[in-house]
Amino acid sequence: MTDPEIAPEYDRVEGAPHPRETGALIGQGLAEAAFLTAFNSGRLHHGWLITGPRGVGKATLAWRIAKFLLATPMADDGGMFADAPPAPTTLDIDPDHPVARHLLALSEPRLFLLRPVWDEKKKRFTQGITVDGARELKGFFNLSAADGGRRVVIVDCADDLNVSAANALLKLLEEPPVDTFMLLISHQPSRLLPTIRSRCRELRCATLSPADMGAAMTAAGSDSGTNTDAMAELSGGSVGEAVRLANMDGMQVYAEIISLFSSLPNVDRPRALKLAESVVGKPKEARFDLLLRLMDLFLSRTARTGVSGPPLVEASPGEAALMQRLAPAPDAGRKWAELQQELGARARHGKAVNLDPAALILDMVFKINDRAAKLAAR
Repeated sequence: MTDPEIAPEYDRVEGAPHPRETGALIGQGLAEAAFLTAFNSGRLHHGWLITGPRGVGKATLAWRIAKFLLATPMADDGGMFADAPPAPTTLDIDPDHPVARHLLALSEPRLFLLRPVWDEKKKRFTQGITVDGARELKGFFNLSAADGGRRVVIVDCADDLNVSAANALLKLLEEPPVDTFMLLISHQPSRLLPTIRSRCRELRCATLSPADMGAAMTAAGSDSGTNTDAMAELSGGSVGEAVRLANMDGMQVYAEIISLFSSLPNVDRPRALKLAESVVGKPKEARFDLLLRLMDLFLSRTARTGVSGPPLVEASPGEAALMQRLAPAPDAGRKWAELQQELGARARHGKAVNLDPAALILDMVFKINDRAAKLAAR
């Protein structure tokens, strides 16, 4: 496993605690309760697929379950004449428990973490989870636990498994060792092998409400003074995305987009050029990605406005009125949805061939302006 003091961690959001460092999980009480019910029934499934949108706490839940399973005594740990321990009512484990300390340091021998790893020579993460990682997992299964008891595997995330790794993991799910539990995190479970999904019980994590969003951002050490209703809209109820947006002034960037497009179909070209030039240069790569995501979100919300009406909660002042003007009817909404797909494909191609970021942004802005002009002329 990767030492977090030496290399970056694939599953860490910059500016927020790692999921194993998070003390409380906010907004996922139903998922926690479902797992506890299964645990207390005495019929705990060996494979768990933890699903939901990116950034809503799936990894935090996986680490909480892992800590709980490794720190909670097994039913017969006290001997045949011992009284059965009371059924647990929470996944909480004392942070001073040895297992809690070992997990925090990634030194717990009964846990295996399967995730993309950092390539020090190439200075980047491996492309997905390879079969080599799955083979290491098989070796972990072949070893006896240091002190008996349960063993736990976290796969973060299963969507990153390549074909060979997925098939190797499937074999382990089909014939799991006794007292071994596998926790698979997935943002898009439909992409997984149907046979993997069928061998796991699903725990679904929901998007966060604005109130939960504010509490989760505070717990993550991020700015809780932001309009949490607007942040919940902009992040899709994902606290991970909300932290990224807060760290990069995403609310302000989206406000710039709304302000720029408020003049459609007569977009202010100097302002458009200034926005495009703000993503030039390698240090601005993160802002470039952010701007692409937010422009895609703008198009998506505009398209939905044509079908179901303007957003009830604005992600930025003036957004609802602008979108109502651009997409007053379902037909206009469909035209904006088509443009969203077209520009999304162009953005992916442009990034793949290293197209000049400023040129790509300007091209997108002008195509949005052209679409607004054509719809206005109808």
